[in-house]
Amino acid sequence: MSDFKRILLVGTGPASVQLALNMKKNRNCYIGMAGRRSVRSEDFFSSLIENDHLIRVSVQNEKHRSMEGETSVDQVFYGYETIQGKWDTIILAVTTDAYVEVMKKIANKVLQQVSCIVLISPTFGSNSLIRNYMKPINSNTEIISFSTYLGDTRWMHGSPAHHVLTTAVKKKVSIGTTHFPSKSVDFLRERYEQFGLSLEVMNSPIEAETRNSSLYVHPALFMNDFSLNAIFDGAEAKKYVYKLYPEGPITQYLMRDMLAQWKELMNVLKKLDIKSINLLQFMVDDNYPIRKESLSRHDIENFEQFDKIHQEYLLYIRYTSLLIDPFSEPDPNGRYFDFSAVPIRKIFVNREGELDIPRMPKEDYYRLKIIQGIAKHLKSDCPTIDKLIRAYESKINEAAKSHKNEKLSNAFAVQSFEEDLNMICSELGRINV
Repeated sequence: MSDFKRILLVGTGPASVQLALNMKKNRNCYIGMAGRRSVRSEDFFSSLIENDHLIRVSVQNEKHRSMEGETSVDQVFYGYETIQGKWDTIILAVTTDAYVEVMKKIANKVLQQVSCIVLISPTFGSNSLIRNYMKPINSNTEIISFSTYLGDTRWMHGSPAHHVLTTAVKKKVSIGTTHFPSKSVDFLRERYEQFGLSLEVMNSPIEAETRNSSLYVHPALFMNDFSLNAIFDGAEAKKYVYKLYPEGPITQYLMRDMLAQWKELMNVLKKLDIKSINLLQFMVDDNYPIRKESLSRHDIENFEQFDKIHQEYLLYIRYTSLLIDPFSEPDPNGRYFDFSAVPIRKIFVNREGELDIPRMPKEDYYRLKIIQGIAKHLKSDCPTIDKLIRAYESKINEAAKSHKNEKLSNAFAVQSFEEDLNMICSELGRINV
């Protein structure tokens, strides 16, 4: 079993810096960091070298003070293929669609010695994917899935460097493992509790992976004509993810798609004998609370029992209740914090000089394609998921043609993710829930 003495952080985003500090704070362990060769990671590694491998975390909110501090990274690897040495734990802090690509670049002789791999922000099926990949290399490796990253961490000054800022921390995250009982999970629970987070241990890794709200809300919010036009067609006026039409995409029809997609995913969970999720209760109790005057506990707790129109109505109320932060203090003019003013990001030129698609919806495309593939493998109909994917793929095809004279990232290509899906689906029958 992993003893978390030699920990390798794979990925060089802001989350990796926060996690490295969390693992090393008040504990004598050896920390390594590895990243791919890119313009972005080169900036990070240069900053790390200039500061003698020192990393620093600041926090925005006083109540998260336990998350801040500084420490030294013991070893760095520029390029995954350069990783060497013995590591008892690997923490994968890269995007889910890159898991296998990254693992293939790490030498088998390194992976053979790893006793635990932790997936910080996986999607539905990620644990099965990594378990399948590791089987011929080291079948005894424990694979742990978190439901999601612990909060919101960003670069302190807007660009990759050794210093990051954590602006928000969740109250609770879920975790699941391939091994029971698990000393690794016990260690992580203790670590997280020291930083004020509750860690809920689920019956299986894939159940933990279902406790990520992005699975249920992002596809409907981003894969509709309004949002896709804002992302790809570059409208002059800003549009916002969580606002009502015409400032944002939220309409009764979007609520209909969000509800239908949730039901399709619940049908998949049922076939896998995984406990269903009350969507409204999950939104309110595990994500962003709203005032009891807006939604009653009765409506929240009995959401699954209501008819479709009633459910759509309650979801719409939930989003209208969060147009402002209902728990913020009003200014002298009675204005509350504009909670829903999250801009829809447009396509952009990345650091490699390619026209690229923002993380939302690029990552959501991978998530939804994996869910679609699992649903089809289980012979579970998913017409709404199919519709959302068709809308997205039609738009990226259209965008690729209109920008054919520019250098495009591979995000503009329609993808099947067939290799990942084959690996995931081959493991589904072995899930112990």
